[in-house]
Amino acid sequence: MRLKSSTVLKKISEGLRRAVGVTSFAKAVLFATAVTVASVSSVQVANADPKYAGIVIDAKTGKVLYSEDPDGLRYPASLTKMMTLYLTFEALSAGRISLNSTVPVSANAAKEPPTKLGVRAGGSVTVEQAILSLVTLSANDISTALGEYIGGSEERFTRMMTAKARALGMTRTTYRNANGLPNTAQMTTARDQARLSMALRQHFPQYYGYFSTRSFNFGKRVIGSHNRLVGTVRGVDGIKTGYTRAAGSNLATSAQLDGRSIVAVVLGGRSSAARDATMRKLVAEYLPQASRSGSGNLIAATPSAPIEEPVAVVATAPTSSAGLPNAGPVPQARYADETPVSAFAPAPANAAVAAMDVATRPKAAARPVPPAPVNMKPDRSLVTNSTKVDNIVTASTAPAPSTSANAGWVIQIGASPDEGSARNLLQSAQDKGGSLLRTAKPFTVAFSKDGAQMYRARFGGFGDQNQAVNACNALKKKGISCWASLQ
Repeated sequence: MRLKSSTVLKKISEGLRRAVGVTSFAKAVLFATAVTVASVSSVQVANADPKYAGIVIDAKTGKVLYSEDPDGLRYPASLTKMMTLYLTFEALSAGRISLNSTVPVSANAAKEPPTKLGVRAGGSVTVEQAILSLVTLSANDISTALGEYIGGSEERFTRMMTAKARALGMTRTTYRNANGLPNTAQMTTARDQARLSMALRQHFPQYYGYFSTRSFNFGKRVIGSHNRLVGTVRGVDGIKTGYTRAAGSNLATSAQLDGRSIVAVVLGGRSSAARDATMRKLVAEYLPQASRSGSGNLIAATPSAPIEEPVAVVATAPTSSAGLPNAGPVPQARYADETPVSAFAPAPANAAVAAMDVATRPKAAARPVPPAPVNMKPDRSLVTNSTKVDNIVTASTAPAPSTSANAGWVIQIGASPDEGSARNLLQSAQDKGGSLLRTAKPFTVAFSKDGAQMYRARFGGFGDQNQAVNACNALKKKGISCWASLQ
């Protein structure tokens, strides 16, 4: 229960009158008033409105159309879930998990505070249900469960999140949990969140559509999205909302209309209504100013294997939060030694450094990342390819990787513990796909999972990302499960 300051003063006055009598009452009241005012003031300072930050970027050219303190450190709140989803989409694209894979909900995940889907410990959801619950309800419990499932533990998953942020050029972002619940060491910037928004749209077009979901059914419930701009503002196609008391109301937005494209981020809004109103104004003002030309490939694609390879298993014992501090120093100077890796990174303060060619700048020493308990990276010596499924060419006779058919964008059909079965998958896909795979190059990739040899069944020979994604979407309509990814 919260009492108004006037009520507090009244109660203190009555208590002092009874305790000290009328003669000393005036002096006592003056002292009590001073103490109370100081206390109320300190509470107001502690709960002061978060600082605003914002940015709008032309998603085709990279030009910053608007910014206000874009590199100031802020709390991401549930924008954190965008990185959780990035790593989920990455695992899907690599074939380590599927949309129908089962995500167990641990006791650690089930006890997360709202908003939450409310699945009991021991229950489960599919990966697709988990994705939908994050983009609509912003479910904290399922976000934790997804992190545990992909990373093996939430603590390990947050190391993967931070490493991936660094690989994407998010130089001032640090993650400590998978959902964005309060943690003073979990920080980001408006610019970094714009980068992440663009990376999600650019690297995973086959999954990005989930961010435009307005509602989904879970059991008997119909769960609506927290993002009020999707479906109400022309051109807006996602992406994510967030709120905590310390962070304020956050929103990352993507908008595409009439050949123009922008991403915009607002952090520290006074309320969700005020935040939404600000974003509407930004979209209305700056989307018409965006260019119709430009490739839009502004965020360098990260390696197909994440920095710290996921395991897609859940620990047998409840996960511990021992490595996840509830509080910590605000990382004002953290990563100051790192060189910005894109046009979106803030310019160096030193003019001499700013004039230095990026290619000649000294690179910061890489931070050590704990090794993955299971090595799932493919053994390149076991990569095979062919133009016919029944004519496998060994790596020793295959073309050099830079010119081989299995370089660049590929489509993965599935995986099997037997190479012959993987080849059968490819043959079946060719038979069903018909003209769609007529010029595609089938090949298998050997890798290790849980100590056992496995073989991925893939098609290469696609000129770019769009060709691979379009082919995969067409195959799905024919009932062929597939994922497009960068080899």
